[in-house]
Amino acid sequence: MTDRSLRGRVAVIGVGESTYYKRSQSPYPEFALVLQAVQAACRDAGIDPRDVDGYSSYSNDRNLPARIHTAFGAHALRFSNMQWGSGGGGAAAAVGNAAAAVATGTADCVVAFRGLAQGQFGRFGAGARSRTISGEYALSVPYGVMSPAQMYAMRSTRLFHEHGVSPDTLKAVALAAYHHAQANPRAVMYERPLTPEAYDEARWIVEPFRLFDCCLENDGAAALVLVPAERAADLTDRPVYLLAAQQSGPPRSAAWSHNVPDYATSSFKTSAGRLFAQAGVTPADVDVVQSYENFTGGVVMSLIEHGFCSYESANEVLRFDNLIAPTGSLPLNTSGGNLAECYMHGLGLVIEAVRQVRGDSPNPVPDAKVSFVNAGPMVEIASSAIFGSREVLG
Repeated sequence: MTDRSLRGRVAVIGVGESTYYKRSQSPYPEFALVLQAVQAACRDAGIDPRDVDGYSSYSNDRNLPARIHTAFGAHALRFSNMQWGSGGGGAAAAVGNAAAAVATGTADCVVAFRGLAQGQFGRFGAGARSRTISGEYALSVPYGVMSPAQMYAMRSTRLFHEHGVSPDTLKAVALAAYHHAQANPRAVMYERPLTPEAYDEARWIVEPFRLFDCCLENDGAAALVLVPAERAADLTDRPVYLLAAQQSGPPRSAAWSHNVPDYATSSFKTSAGRLFAQAGVTPADVDVVQSYENFTGGVVMSLIEHGFCSYESANEVLRFDNLIAPTGSLPLNTSGGNLAECYMHGLGLVIEAVRQVRGDSPNPVPDAKVSFVNAGPMVEIASSAIFGSREVLG
């Protein structure tokens, strides 16, 4: 830890979500979904949306803070921030950026948010459809590498080849997500359980990913409210403190044509140590983990790179029984995650990390005091964060 650490200086006092819809089924446009999520988060925090003076998002979110600010008739807009590129890799980064604004006095009450209406603006998971291509895509699309599943499948295959990690770890991650979703009425896959047999019989998307290894495609929005730690106790009896937030880009992380020197990485090797040092905890202190699943292979890499298991122990640790709440030793994606709750570009996982510390998760881990979340594995800039209770701050 250093004097410049964010540890304990900012608290999340409210979280909120719109209803989550299957892609194309939202009756509302994307901007209305964002307003619903922000309003829900402010209601949860016990504040007026007009008192929000900053917004932070990521991945080229289309919902401009000035427009949100105007829609609520807010008093002042002091902070407007976007993390560049990297898709869902910005989910934890948006919270870290919001916290930095609060901690430095740039703003007093900042909302981190994300909205998606894939029915309105197009699918994330579709392959390239342009008649002309240039840049990086000219080196991949003509050879059949067109979709995210294809791009990330090769990295996961390299992981198995180089380190002896079993594809059964992917199955365990998927089964745990669907298991948790059955206790979460908000989840798109609520009351739609997944059996081991159904996983094995599902169609290949691209090896080693079957259907249930791939994230959902949804319409919806999510938001979190952050304020200075000293103000949090006056607003809520259950503040959750940000212990650490880090962004991570490995060497040559944006190299074209999959030409990075460390191919089987989730992009966290350069930041994991800094994250835990800033938080003042170790992986062994973490009670519950939320790990972004664009595809299950990225989860396995992320857990290894953050020290929750090793390459050698992954096959033993990443088993279904170990990954489920409340009894597993490494409870994972306890809302259902991107696979079974909703693909809100990873921000739903951040909200679940907060809910676990507050004690109102649909699958609570008993006496959870420290929760971890990572976002966007295998992208050029990924991010992660750790949250804790007041007790952890000492």
